[in-house]
Amino acid sequence: MIAILKQLTLDSLIPLQWRQSSYLYRSLGIFEGWRDSSFLLQWSEEIGAVLISVLIAIAPFSATSLIGVLLLCIAFYWILLTISENNPFESTPIHLLVLAYWLIATLAVALSPVKAAALSGWIKLTLYLVFFALSSRVLRTSRRRNGVITAFLLVAAIVSVYGVRQEIFGAEQLATWNDPTSEMAGDTRAYSYLGNPNLLAAYLLPAIAFSFAAIFVWQGWLPKALAGLLFVINSACLYFTDSRGGWLGMMALIAVFLSLLYVWFRHSLSPFWRTWLLPLVLGFLGIMLIGGFIFVEPLRIRILSIFAGREDSSNNFRLNVWESVINMIKSRPILGIGPGNEAFNQVYPLYMKPRFSALSAYSIYLEIAVETGLIGLTCFLSLLGITFSTGVWRLQGLQKQDNLQGFWLIAAIAGMVGILTHGLFDTVLYRPQVSTLWWLMIAVIASLYPLKNKQENF
Repeated sequence: MIAILKQLTLDSLIPLQWRQSSYLYRSLGIFEGWRDSSFLLQWSEEIGAVLISVLIAIAPFSATSLIGVLLLCIAFYWILLTISENNPFESTPIHLLVLAYWLIATLAVALSPVKAAALSGWIKLTLYLVFFALSSRVLRTSRRRNGVITAFLLVAAIVSVYGVRQEIFGAEQLATWNDPTSEMAGDTRAYSYLGNPNLLAAYLLPAIAFSFAAIFVWQGWLPKALAGLLFVINSACLYFTDSRGGWLGMMALIAVFLSLLYVWFRHSLSPFWRTWLLPLVLGFLGIMLIGGFIFVEPLRIRILSIFAGREDSSNNFRLNVWESVINMIKSRPILGIGPGNEAFNQVYPLYMKPRFSALSAYSIYLEIAVETGLIGLTCFLSLLGITFSTGVWRLQGLQKQDNLQGFWLIAAIAGMVGILTHGLFDTVLYRPQVSTLWWLMIAVIASLYPLKNKQENF
């Protein structure tokens, strides 16, 4: 099994042979002498961790322009580290697929019918990918990984508490988020500091996953109790968003988390529990869900609305947008129209149905296919496959070492699955508050990949 996973993670390609013959690679490190004499750069990884933590800390409360400025600062810092180090490339299989996706997006810009708009989206995508590159480098030690994730959980707690407060005391609804003809038309949907309940739900999915993992990673009863409290608050806040996509994402997240948790502990279980524990736990959760459906009317109404088809206004809107988006994909199936919402906003009106204007495709898979074509979608799915197979492979290694960092790995995988499930029906992944967390979770998985030329403290 492990041998198969190592083949799936392209382990045989690392390290890359082109390094020995690449003029570009050999030209890096030209400022190594300056770096050795710099006091601040002796703490380069710690400074990087601070930059990442600051970005995560302000993201829920700030305008996208400020987030963009911080991403730009992180990009310049990554370039500074890269040109001042002899061996800067952490060439994991995940990095290879990320680079491939960036190259496809670059080619999509070159062939885009709206090049200026696509270039703007390409710049944003590049900043996110550089954020991933720095994060995967900085998080290679348990101390920095714990610190960055803890910073995120503390900020998410503030966001969740405010969202719960909105549910208890009420909050002005900033848009028509509920079907005006449904029984839930006047219901309050929590949106906290993010201004949109669906965006808040997507933001909380990684918080739920990492707070669940913190119960196992944090040592001492008080920290574990705090982690449990954070998990409850984050989960409650997500429920109060009334986001159907968010609820589905949380169900997928919990199912994956428990499955990987079972993989972690199964060797210490008796034969009986090794066979029946996971089915019993999932069955219990299923019974709780059925009970909630029967006895909690708001939950029942929202779940039934998923199957209402075009009778629900939100469903009808998405179905009409998806039909138009599919026509866009058919028109440019190979490399799409180029990345970014500006490119989408310029091309979509040519295909839209009357009265169904949209700012996105309302599905991350359709959005990727629109922006970078079927080639880009294939590369993105390959990235997911490599990331998940790498994660499962490393989880087995960390489990044998009894390394608690494996629980962060479980959280990253489960959180990604949650966002991908939510992303079937929305494109909140493209908002910076969520996109930074998405690439942070991929970076957590990549940071636990054992580099053959380095000895790292996982």
